[in-house]
Amino acid sequence: MLILFNKPYQVLCQFRDDKGRRTLADFIPVPDVYPAGRLDYDSEGLLLLTDDGQLQARISQPRSRMPKTYWAQVEGEPEEAQLGQLVAGVVLKDGPAQAVSARRIDTPAILWDRDPPIRYRKSVPDSWLEIVLTEGRNRQVRRMTAAVGLPTLRLIRYAVGDWTLEGLAPGAWREL
Repeated sequence: MLILFNKPYQVLCQFRDDKGRRTLADFIPVPDVYPAGRLDYDSEGLLLLTDDGQLQARISQPRSRMPKTYWAQVEGEPEEAQLGQLVAGVVLKDGPAQAVSARRIDTPAILWDRDPPIRYRKSVPDSWLEIVLTEGRNRQVRRMTAAVGLPTLRLIRYAVGDWTLEGLAPGAWREL
């Protein structure tokens, strides 16, 4: 079984929390499925859940090199040199990291409102990037964009491999 879930902002990628925060159990009433990978509490978008351990490993293990596509709303106007740096690689505290691709995109057409909305500053522009990674370390996209001078304001995972969040509203899920 494979479930595609559009994880809302401020939802934990686990089924229980002793601090009372929202979890997967608030959205997915299916027993015996587990997340294949993670999304940070303050990130949104596609999360895959499965009851198949081999599929879970194939999706989440770095050695599988499964591409994951992220949309990052960043503070500032990216220059080609900054995008090139993301692909060439940046050095993070836990080692080097590089994107498969990084490009500027228009505001995604399927974008939903976030509650609460991101901070807005009239004097500082923001823009959207599409970043593809084949590994997924803790807060990696956020740390990479910050390393090139483009702090992430909002982060949405759009795709994992060929699976996308197309047609899934925040909090919605479907079984494949």
